[in-house]
Amino acid sequence: MASADPMVDDLHAESEALDALVAEIPAQRWALPTPAPGWTIAHQIGHLLWTDRVALTSITNEAEFGELVAAAQPTIDTFVDDAADELTELQPAQLLADWRRTRNKLHAELRAVPDGRKLLWFGPPMSAPSMATARLMETWAHGLDIADALGVTVPASSRIKSIAHLGVRTRDFAFNVHGLTPPAEPFRVELTAPGGDLWTWGPEDAAQRVSGSALDFCYLVTQRRSRAQLDVVAHGADAQQWVEIAQAFAGPPGSGR
Repeated sequence: MASADPMVDDLHAESEALDALVAEIPAQRWALPTPAPGWTIAHQIGHLLWTDRVALTSITNEAEFGELVAAAQPTIDTFVDDAADELTELQPAQLLADWRRTRNKLHAELRAVPDGRKLLWFGPPMSAPSMATARLMETWAHGLDIADALGVTVPASSRIKSIAHLGVRTRDFAFNVHGLTPPAEPFRVELTAPGGDLWTWGPEDAAQRVSGSALDFCYLVTQRRSRAQLDVVAHGADAQQWVEIAQAFAGPPGSGR
C-alpha cells in the first residue's frame, strides 16, 4: 500500500458523497446561491474541478504548473474566482462529468507518487498524503456550502479526522497570515469524534487547550460556521486567540461567512 492510499480512499469517498448530492438535482438548481458570496452550486463544483486539474498538473507536469503559477500572478486576488466563473459556462451535466474524470485521474496519480516526493503547490511543496488531505478538506468544505444551499444536512463521518488534523497542523500558519508570532509551546487538542471516540493532539499537560466537538472544530478551521455557533472551548490566552483566527486553507485570512 502506498503511503497516500488511506487519504486518497477518504478523498474518493468524500467526492462520491458530494457527487451523489448534486447528480440528481435539476440543471436549474445549479444556479442556486451558496453561502460563499457570489458563488452558486455550479461555482462550487467548478472550483473543485479547477483545483483538481491544477493538482493533477502539479503531479504530471511541473513545468506547466510553474507556468500556471506565473500566469496567475497579475490577477492573484481574483484568479480563483475567475476560474470558477469560467467553468460555470458549462452545462451542469458536462461540468459534473469533467469533475468526475479529472478527480479520478488525480486520485490514481496521487496513489502512484513515490514516497518522499514533494509536489509543487501555491504554498510550500507537499507530500502526496498532504495533498490528498488538502483536497479532502476542500471537497468537504465546498460540499457543505452546497448542502446548505440545498437545505440538507450531511451526516458527519470519521473522514473528518484528517480535516481536524490539518486544522491542528496549520495552527502556526493561522498566526503567521495574521501577522502574529505563533506560540512557542504546543497545545493540547481534545475532540469528540462523530462516533463518540476522543481524538487528541499534543501533550496532556499543555497549559493551552482546545476541546469540544470534532465536527464543530472542522467547521471552525474551514470557517463554515460562526464561532458563536460552535462547541469549541479554548483555555489559555493563546488558545483563545487561535480559535478566533484558525484556518486550514491556504491564502490570506478568510472572512468567514
